[in-house]
Amino acid sequence: MIGYTTIGVSDIEASKKFYSDLFDAEVLVDVGRLAMIGKSTDKPMVAVCNPHNEEAPSCGNGSMIAFPQESKAAVDAMYEKAISMGATDEGAPGQRIEDVFYGAYVKDADNNKLAFYIFG
Repeated sequence: MIGYTTIGVSDIEASKKFYSDLFDAEVLVDVGRLAMIGKSTDKPMVAVCNPHNEEAPSCGNGSMIAFPQESKAAVDAMYEKAISMGATDEGAPGQRIEDVFYGAYVKDADNNKLAFYIFG
């Protein structure tokens, strides 16, 4: 249902590398201040951009982007990968809702909150 989500960043080159490496994806569209990262333009993508108004990027309070995973082990692996790449911990992997939701949370260099999760 979602085509892409856009994240405001302060360092476009570092952010392209972070998200491309994190998701084993590539930059599919690059127009200088904005890059769309994914596996294919017909699949959901993450766009990173320097804000159009040229002000510092900021995060909405309570805003978060959640990326589904195929297993709890994959949630753990994505969390560890993000941390190893410089993300900060916002909640180690674990069962959040018994038998319903397992997730992990990190923030990137621009303080954007990301979740990796699986239902079950």
